[in-house]
Amino acid sequence: MHLQNPTRLERRLGDTEASYFLPSRESGVNDMYLHLGFSAQPRTLARDRLAHVWAILRLKHPLLACSVEIHNYDDIRFVSKPYASTEATLCSANENILYRQGTKAELIDSYLNGPRTLSTERLSCLILSQEHSYVDESVISSNDTEDWFDYDLMLCTTHFVGDGMALHQCANDLFTLLSSKKSTGELHDILKEEWRFRFGGQYSEISLPKSLEERLPQYSGKFQKTASIVDFELSQGRLLGGHSFPRRRGDDRRTVVPTVAFDEDRTRQVLKLCKSHNVSISSALFAICNIAWLRTRNDDPHLPTMMYSALNLRPHLLPDDLNDSYWFIAISYFNVVLPGFLPTTDVEKTFWHRARSAKEQSTRAAKNSMVIPRSKEMAKERGDRARRWAREDDGYDTGIPSPPLTATIMSKPPSAALIGLSLLGNLDGIYKHSAFPEIKLHTLTTGSRQRSGAMLLFGYTFVGKLWISLGYDENGFEKGIVEKFWKNVLTSMDTLL
Repeated sequence: MHLQNPTRLERRLGDTEASYFLPSRESGVNDMYLHLGFSAQPRTLARDRLAHVWAILRLKHPLLACSVEIHNYDDIRFVSKPYASTEATLCSANENILYRQGTKAELIDSYLNGPRTLSTERLSCLILSQEHSYVDESVISSNDTEDWFDYDLMLCTTHFVGDGMALHQCANDLFTLLSSKKSTGELHDILKEEWRFRFGGQYSEISLPKSLEERLPQYSGKFQKTASIVDFELSQGRLLGGHSFPRRRGDDRRTVVPTVAFDEDRTRQVLKLCKSHNVSISSALFAICNIAWLRTRNDDPHLPTMMYSALNLRPHLLPDDLNDSYWFIAISYFNVVLPGFLPTTDVEKTFWHRARSAKEQSTRAAKNSMVIPRSKEMAKERGDRARRWAREDDGYDTGIPSPPLTATIMSKPPSAALIGLSLLGNLDGIYKHSAFPEIKLHTLTTGSRQRSGAMLLFGYTFVGKLWISLGYDENGFEKGIVEKFWKNVLTSMDTLL
């Protein structure tokens, strides 16, 4: 429900949004970042120009400029307050552009491991840095040189306002507007029109983007809902995973993100090889992680390894007639289960067989006739679990007794996930590089602030290169185990791809 009054617009968070919001309250768990390294002339990034572009995007995508109010665990709301004028819109955008000095590594480390950048009052921001020169208005305005310089930009948002696809599409739109031939005055005219459309008339005509749960097709009746619950529970019960990284506790979380980029020739060879075996690089990466882990440690060869990844639900959504923003979260999750043993001979044949198995499981998850009801039930389960944990974190008795440990062991098979994979595909399909000739992108890294003991592997192609990165808490695991796994990932890439 979208609630209006003359001074604000609001709606409740859906289950998926709440499942990301509640854990973020203390220290920003799941706050996303997208880092892009690029070359440009200083005038392209003039502060007034950047502020106009950011203001336009924040109007087009209102969740970016919302705040969040929590009334109780079941009533958490996005709140949007109308801007009084174009100037107020521009001022708010400027307040959410942070200028820094430092390297890419320093920026990312500060965002991941330092004090939280975002908050319930700031759901998004831009961070701009030039390593050898403090980037501010006076420097840029006085620099009329035609020379190109290297910059680092970070687009930061909370995860409950969107997902990776929204993040990359937004960066593409940002660079397209920045690099356009429109003067800053012409951008101001666009901003005025966007403001007038939203706030210059009847404010009640404007709506916040609907939640994922509102946009998924609804159950047709009680029987379908009951059948969906049974199917979801059965599908979850079939998941079997007996491998996980040994953890340790005590030290504060510290996230690191080792990243490797393969050159264009090597990338073409890898893609060609995958195509010849009828798999994608994404499917191959599941098998790479499986092989790399079994070379790292294999205490339970009789149990399979289970990995999880995000499932894009945008193709299944009903249209939002009142809002065309792409900034909303629309993901669920699926699992890939592969054998937990490694043969001593013919590892290459085993690898390609497991890559095809990963492809079949991924396709089955995305095209399953029950994908919508399963996603709805998973969203509800995740939302309920997040609310229960939030109550416990806040010191409230949930009234739900924990099952006896012996009963849990006897009734449920092991279902541990080894690692999560974020497989973004070919990002050059999103970034229309020819649309922003005044900006030359060369580096992309993405991730999020993590909880202690978290780990996520990213794989994608960008500017013609294959990139693989591993974001993990270096203080959350048995010493040396993740480093050995990462080395085995790279070695497996060299020997099998």
